[in-house]
Amino acid sequence: MICESQRRHSRRRPPVTSVLGLLSGLLAGLTLAAGAAASVDESVETALGRDDFPREDPLIYPEWFKEPFLNLPDDHAEALAEGKDLVVYFGQRRCAYCHKLMDVNFGAPDIVKYTREHFDIVPVDIWGVTEVTDLAGETLTERDFALREETNFTPSLVFYDETGAEALRLRGYYPPYQFRAALEYVADDHYQRESFRDYLARGENRMVFGPADLNEEDFFEPPPYNLDRSKVPSERPLVVFFEQGDCHACDVLHGEALRQGELQRQFAEFDSVQIDIWSDTPVVTPEGERTTAQAWARDLGIFYAPSLLFFDEHGREILRVDSVVGFYRLRNVLNYISSKAYLDEPNYQRWRVSRAF
Repeated sequence: MICESQRRHSRRRPPVTSVLGLLSGLLAGLTLAAGAAASVDESVETALGRDDFPREDPLIYPEWFKEPFLNLPDDHAEALAEGKDLVVYFGQRRCAYCHKLMDVNFGAPDIVKYTREHFDIVPVDIWGVTEVTDLAGETLTERDFALREETNFTPSLVFYDETGAEALRLRGYYPPYQFRAALEYVADDHYQRESFRDYLARGENRMVFGPADLNEEDFFEPPPYNLDRSKVPSERPLVVFFEQGDCHACDVLHGEALRQGELQRQFAEFDSVQIDIWSDTPVVTPEGERTTAQAWARDLGIFYAPSLLFFDEHGREILRVDSVVGFYRLRNVLNYISSKAYLDEPNYQRWRVSRAF
C-alpha cells in the first residue's frame, strides 16, 4: 500500500467543473502547423465531447477510403506504387470515437488533403467476419485480426512503412492537432529517428510548462511514490494517472467524467496516484526500479496526457488508456479491472467481445 501519512501537493488545484481555457502553442515549427491554431478550438469542444456512448446511426466511411477487399499485401504494394504508406483503420460502426474521427479530423479539409496525398487507408470492422489477408500472408477474419492486433480502443490506426513494418500505432481518438502531427511523423519518416513522444514534445515545447496546476482528486495517494509490487504484492490494483500542467484534456477528464459518483467510487477501490510526466519527482515503479516521473513516462512511451495505466497486484501492466476517454469507455475499463476479469481473460478486447458490447 502507498504511504498515506503525507499531505498532497499544495500547488495542486481542485478539479475543474467546466471546460476552461484553450490549448495554445501546439506543434510550433511543424510543417503542418498551418491551420493548427484553428484546430485547437475543435479539440476543446468537439473532439472532447461529453457523450461517448455508442451512436444510433452506423458510421459511413469517407468515399476516399480504399474499398475493403482486405488483401493487405496487394493494398501495400498499390500504396507503394503511388508513393504512399499503408494505414489499417480498426473501428466500429457505432463507436462514438470513430464517429468523432470521421466528423472532426476527417472533416478538416487540410487533414483530408494531406492524408490522401501520403496514405491509403484500409478499414477493418473489429466485429467483422469477412476474411482479411495480413501483410505476412495469413488469412483470418476481421474480428480475429483485430483481436490479434490488440486494438483495445477504437478507432485504432496502424501505419506501415515501405517494408511492411509498423511505423506508428494510434490507440483511440486524438484531437486534430495531434492527429496532424502523427500523419507528418510517419509521412516525413521522423519515426526512423525519434519516438512520437519526442516528436510531439519538440513541437509543443512542453518543457516551458511548470509542475503546478495538476487537478486534485480525493482518491489520489500522496507522495512518496513507492509503487513497488515486485516482492510483496499489493491487495489492490494500481492506476497511475500520467498528467501535466496546462492540460485542457486533463481538465476535461477531471471536470466531467471523474465527477461521476460511479467512477469516483470505483477509483477509490484502487491504489491511485498522479504523476506529472515532466517532473523530476522520484518514483519507484511497480517493478521496483528507482527512477523519476519524467524518465518513467519516457520509458513507457507516454505522449498523451492524461494517460491512465493500470497495474495488477504484482506490478504487471494490465491495460493503458492513452487517448481521449469519456465516461462510457472509462466505466467499461474500470469494470474489467475491478471485477478482476483480467485474471481469466488478459485481452481486454476479447473480454469485450465475450460480453458483446
